[in-house]
Amino acid sequence: MSDIVARLSNGHPAAERLAGLYSICSAHPWVLEAAMRQALADQTPLLIESTSNQVDQYGGYTGMKPKDFVTFVWGIADRVGFARQHLILGGDHLGPNAWRHLPAAEAMQRADALIDAYASAGFTKIHLDTSMPCADDPERLSDAIVASRAARLCAVAEAAVRREGLRVAPVYVIGTEVPVPGGAAEELEIVEPTSREAALETARVHRDAWRASGLDHAWPRVIALVVQPGVEFDHTKVIDYRPERATYLKSALDDLPGMVFEAHSTDYQTPEALRALVRDGFRILKVGPGVTFALREALFALADIESQLIDESRRSNLRAVVERVMLEKPGYWEKYYHGDAQQQRVLRTYSYSDRVRYYWTDDAIGAAAERLLDNLSAVRIPENLLSQYLPDQYWAVRNGALAADDPHAIAQDRVRQVIRMYAAACRV
Repeated sequence: MSDIVARLSNGHPAAERLAGLYSICSAHPWVLEAAMRQALADQTPLLIESTSNQVDQYGGYTGMKPKDFVTFVWGIADRVGFARQHLILGGDHLGPNAWRHLPAAEAMQRADALIDAYASAGFTKIHLDTSMPCADDPERLSDAIVASRAARLCAVAEAAVRREGLRVAPVYVIGTEVPVPGGAAEELEIVEPTSREAALETARVHRDAWRASGLDHAWPRVIALVVQPGVEFDHTKVIDYRPERATYLKSALDDLPGMVFEAHSTDYQTPEALRALVRDGFRILKVGPGVTFALREALFALADIESQLIDESRRSNLRAVVERVMLEKPGYWEKYYHGDAQQQRVLRTYSYSDRVRYYWTDDAIGAAAERLLDNLSAVRIPENLLSQYLPDQYWAVRNGALAADDPHAIAQDRVRQVIRMYAAACRV
């Protein structure tokens, strides 16, 4: 893993001190800034990944194409003072996922264009996710079909890199046991880890597909296999990692030289579980909703503080604005949040899947968030109010690590609390 990190991070001096690498799967500028500031403090490289839903050749739900996302991230890095060469940009769940309603031939043509756009934009870590069936596919795809489609997409990426004359060729992540992006929609009681046999078979079938496609030169850059370590979260609870249940699975790495496991849906795991995952070979830890959930917690807590300090006529009313917009534009949550009106109301705000994250780019919500920070920047938040609503940040202010008159930094520190757990788990 150290060799992988060193290669991807252009020889960052901290690479040899890393046992693993966490991946920030978010397009929120405040989250990315928080991640960069944490990586600066830790003196480590930073892996940032956009998903196929967020960023694609048409713009995704963020309105950004892959080249736009690169420019966007670089702009934040330049402002923060984070060296571009220590940023690793990845694409997550790249494949026909967004076009599953189309016949496979058409969906894969669009996936080809998606991969070409990511590779030509300079993304150096690509998760090839072809595990989902398309409109005319059987309900469950065989490993052979998944692998052949993944090899096809790998060939597209390799051709794009050659065409653009890029200096760094991408590394690839494969795997057929891919957790649902953003967490499970149904209630969970237990999640079975991938079997050792299934992990090895997945790698073998993909190796054969690479060979059949003339991609032997690219196979050494297949660095990770997505497997299910037995972790997941639904709307209201988390399935924690239990090392004893993954003992047989982790032994598969003995037969996969040069590869590590990549663990998705590690959001909300305990610090102890994250450390155990890295120790057991899950050297790439993905976190997405967990960081935006923390941001929402911080902003709503600051809105509660605002209600105590700012005259009603000047308040941002952020909570009410978010609720109004989500009701007016239910497309991102109504298929996922079930139950009666009261249950849906609670889930809209507090679900672990954090579908609020799809709404931060809304103009009305963005304006309310900015007004909230402007209002609180004009006053000094009393320590006793911080203690009530953001107790951990209260102690950071008391210790001199945070300024009480900088609500933006206070919100970011709540996000960095989450990231610090991942950073600690990934250190040797």
